[in-house]
Amino acid sequence: MNENLKLDQVDRQILGHLLLDARKTFTDIAKELNVSSGTVHIRVKKMEKSGVIKGASLQLDYETLGYGFIAFVGIYLNQTQNTSLVIKELKEIPEVTVAHIATGRFGIFAKIRCTDTKHAKDVIFRISEIPGVINTETMIALEECINSSKNLLQTILEKM
Repeated sequence: MNENLKLDQVDRQILGHLLLDARKTFTDIAKELNVSSGTVHIRVKKMEKSGVIKGASLQLDYETLGYGFIAFVGIYLNQTQNTSLVIKELKEIPEVTVAHIATGRFGIFAKIRCTDTKHAKDVIFRISEIPGVINTETMIALEECINSSKNLLQTILEKM
């Protein structure tokens, strides 16, 4: 952790509230913590400026939206120096929702969300056509059981 970063009990409590519900108003958080809404606002801005808070995100039910098919694609590169070029191309494929530069067998490990197997095949073929990609290996997710960093953040806050 950044040595210059100082989060006190109020900061940790604010993070805890935002962790449970990022849409909770500063006024509601302030009432529960018995501080002013201005205090919450200033603290959140401070944590945003320091990089602790990078923004809030919207969680969608992709299954309901028709994009419940998840696959992980390990991408083999012909040369590691092509990594940034391949990442740039992956950003142009909307179905690629996550990509990590990796060690081990794959140069890049990506998560794709699709409507069905045919759609996934088309996306995987598109990935395979990116210059610098020599092969891919795909694993189909049968069910997403965990998609949360809440437990990790709770542990981090408790250790502070």
